Amino acid sequence: MKKLFVFVPAIVLVLFLLNSFVLKEKEAKRKPIKEGKSSAIVNVIFKSADGGQTWQDISEGLPENLQREGVWRDGLFANDSGLYLRAGKGVYHSEPNSTTPFWTKEIFPGNQRNITPGNNGILAYDFRGRFLQKINGTNNWSPMYTNFQEQAVRLDRTVDWMYKNYKEREVRTVFETAAGTVFIGTGNSLFRSTNGGKTWKQVHLRDGRMKLAESDGVLLATSKDGILRSTDDGENWDRVISEGGVGIAVERIDGGFAAIVNNTITQTNSVHISLDSGKTWNAIGEELQPSWSSSLMKQIGLFKSSPEILSIKQMGKYLVCGRSDGIFRSADMGKTWKKLLLPAAENFGFNLSVSGNVIYAIPNKGC
Repeated sequence: MKKLFVFVPAIVLVLFLLNSFVLKEKEAKRKPIKEGKSSAIVNVIFKSADGGQTWQDISEGLPENLQREGVWRDGLFANDSGLYLRAGKGVYHSEPNSTTPFWTKEIFPGNQRNITPGNNGILAYDFRGRFLQKINGTNNWSPMYTNFQEQAVRLDRTVDWMYKNYKEREVRTVFETAAGTVFIGTGNSLFRSTNGGKTWKQVHLRDGRMKLAESDGVLLATSKDGILRSTDDGENWDRVISEGGVGIAVERIDGGFAAIVNNTITQTNSVHISLDSGKTWNAIGEELQPSWSSSLMKQIGLFKSSPEILSIKQMGKYLVCGRSDGIFRSADMGKTWKKLLLPAAENFGFNLSVSGNVIYAIPNKGC
């Protein structure tokens, strides 16, 4: 009998512990497994498929830290397949014809934050020039351009912060032409490869923080001196637009290019378009410019800021400009502009991406 009294409490104790374990396990299963996602995330990316008349918030399903930090400037791109975004531990993809906010996620094996489209697949890279590429139709990311830093340091002997700390060149941008020529812009130079990255040549000095665009074999690039143009696959460059300031953006449009440059006299950004592959240019968007009085006030320090043109894209028959105070649309190649109505979102302007007739607006958080 004594043994029975001892045995029963032992059984009760075991059952109690097992029950506690099961309850805790069930409770753990009920709690969402946080991978940086939140269904409540809003105002990170907006999408319009009707020329900007209406907008859909497609933020749901993205990592929740984007709500606070915003989207990394070079961490996304749009093409005919939709929008691709690099965030957290994955690459997220939204198809252009999707009617619901739906993202597919692919686990990304590295820490590279920047992504760009290539002829054969997506290329990811970081400021130290570590490249990974996912070939179309495969699931694997493989190292690319592994000899770039070795050749770049040998060709460009500039001693700057990056060289002192890493003995490397700081990678700012990557661009591949339709013919397969690859350009890598660093803090000091633009490098070019015509054999898939086996060998590199320095083609532009003292300015590598360049954005590039291509139309019918003609290349345009931003530079600290304005907008540059090349007709020989990037071997040589000529300046085609200069207002004393840096080039802000270049984009392909039907028949040519659109560009944004900074004017050091008025301290404003201006928009130009070319319909003959960059040979001649016309300034557009005068009504998007700050008034003369507000521009003057800014110069003498009474106004700290005024609305700035940040981006321009073509969406079907429209030109669309992102400004620090909203998005504007033109149906007559920039002669007149209409401000589009977007959902309220705290931001410092909008960056734009286009996939066919679909446009994505990304609030700029200042990062």
